[in-house]
Amino acid sequence: MIMDLAAIKKIIPHREPFILIDRIIHNESLVLTTAEKFVSQTEFWIPGHFPNNPVMPGVLIVEALAQTAAVNILSSPIYQDKIGYFSSIQEARFKRRVKPGDTLVLHAKFLSTRSGFFFFEGEAYIGDQLACTASFSVAVGN
Repeated sequence: MIMDLAAIKKIIPHREPFILIDRIIHNESLVLTTAEKFVSQTEFWIPGHFPNNPVMPGVLIVEALAQTAAVNILSSPIYQDKIGYFSSIQEARFKRRVKPGDTLVLHAKFLSTRSGFFFFEGEAYIGDQLACTASFSVAVGN
C-alpha cells in the first residue's frame, strides 16, 4: 500500500461520506494511479439505490475514478495544495453492477493536459471483471 485514507485526505479535500477511495496501491504522478474502494453495507446510498437490491450508482463510480485522478495530479509537487475539480465526462460505460461486499479497483491513467485541464482514461474492476470505463477531465485550481 502506498497511501492509506489519512494520507489521501492530506492530498484531496473530500471527506465522509463523499470520499470514495480508501487507499492508493500504486501512484506515478502524471502517469497512472490505482486506488481501492471497499463497498460496505453502510454506504450512504444503500437505503435508496435500490431498497433490497443495493447497487452503487454509476455516477459515484465515476466520481471515485475522478478522486483517483485528483490524487494522481495533486501528489505532484507542482500541484500540491491545489484542488482538483471534476470538470467533464466525455464518455462512461457500465459493464457490471457494483454491490456491497465488492472491492473496486480504480485505475486513472493520465493522458494529457491543456490550459489547466487534465485528461484521463479510467477503468474500474471487481476482481478481473470490468465494471466501468470512463474518459474524463479534472481542472486544477485553488
